[in-house]
Amino acid sequence: MRYNPIDPSLFINNRKNLFKHLKPNSLVVLNANDIMPQNADGTMPFRQNSDLFYLSGIDQEETILVLYPDAKEEHLKEILFLKETNEKIAIWEGQKYTKEQAQASSGIKTIYWLDAFKSQFNTLMGQATYVYLNTNEHPRAVVEVQTREARFIEWCKTNYPLHRYERLAPIMHHLRAVKAEIEIELIKKVCEITAKGFRKILPMIKPGIMEYELEAELIREFIRHRSRGFAYSPIIASGANSCVLHYEANDQMCKKGDIILLDMGATYANYSADLTRVVPVNGRFTQRQKEVYNAVLRVMREAMKLLVPGNSLPVYHQEVGKIMTQELVRLGLLDKTTIKNQDPQNPAYKKYFMHGTSHHLGLATHDVGDMYRKFEPGMVLTVEPGIYIREACLGVRLENDLVIRENGVEDLMATIPIEAEEIEDLMHSV
Repeated sequence: MRYNPIDPSLFINNRKNLFKHLKPNSLVVLNANDIMPQNADGTMPFRQNSDLFYLSGIDQEETILVLYPDAKEEHLKEILFLKETNEKIAIWEGQKYTKEQAQASSGIKTIYWLDAFKSQFNTLMGQATYVYLNTNEHPRAVVEVQTREARFIEWCKTNYPLHRYERLAPIMHHLRAVKAEIEIELIKKVCEITAKGFRKILPMIKPGIMEYELEAELIREFIRHRSRGFAYSPIIASGANSCVLHYEANDQMCKKGDIILLDMGATYANYSADLTRVVPVNGRFTQRQKEVYNAVLRVMREAMKLLVPGNSLPVYHQEVGKIMTQELVRLGLLDKTTIKNQDPQNPAYKKYFMHGTSHHLGLATHDVGDMYRKFEPGMVLTVEPGIYIREACLGVRLENDLVIRENGVEDLMATIPIEAEEIEDLMHSV
């Protein structure tokens, strides 16, 4: 793997925590993600199923993880089924996991090749009562292809129709929302890589440079530091593009007088970073740009104070909306009459700040977690307020990644420049 080995105690403990949430005599099955096809014989880069990785640390296609904590025999409590390598695969694709390597990475002692799955699974199903199957459940997910997990669910229910089936996703959402310290260290690592990319391109930003040139330098810097590249499609948005929330074309020239919004993050060991900064193309903010920038920065810092144990996303977002409303009044974008007559279900501030302030971060950029769950120490969230003034072609969003601790937050991006004057000084330092 491109990333350094991960302490297998992470995956061992993750499995132990999962077992506490299962019904008696339950079997758990997780499948690796598919390698998705492109055109002709092309394929997309492989990205492991986050839940399978969380429980095993195995980063290889066609992997199946079977967990049966109440099995009568110790060696059947945790089983990995792997694609068996051979000389042809080694020549064309490279070396796959050996059984010994899989044991070392996962802490799982029982490893079989895939061709043993059906017979072993049939034996276990003859003993189990409940079967937990996995699905990709996320409020923002749009799944229009049949995944490997979906195909397995069909096969399993057809061949074993009388078992009692359960959803694994709610349990995984609960467990993954609170990160272990090993996970937090991995997220710190990917934040450091992301910081290197931002600092690399900052002196390059000037009138005439293309958005895609900055994208190219970012991915180069990320890969130089053992990242696989971007955690998500980067947003390199200058001028009016800064007001397009999910702008991805990155094909315009950066012009004098404009700002450029950079929303990007690296990935490392399957963990994501998510950073947003706004930079003046010519190295100096105009007075109005700086006013809007500092307003967003004030909202961001006030929002950070609300990320404390016991709060929740709905209450938090409501409070951030009030803070944003005050800043929009100060900027002259809202007035008291508009606020007085606003629809409580569609507050006036949403004209200029129409997205959420925070989301979970981890093995996915928009990581899993129950939005109604109270904040707990160990949760990793972003903070990303923004103000978008389309008529002025001015969009400002600032974003850092933070860990909730017992007595506040730990800002994982605290060393990345964010003050307007600091950014200006850095742009003029070379």
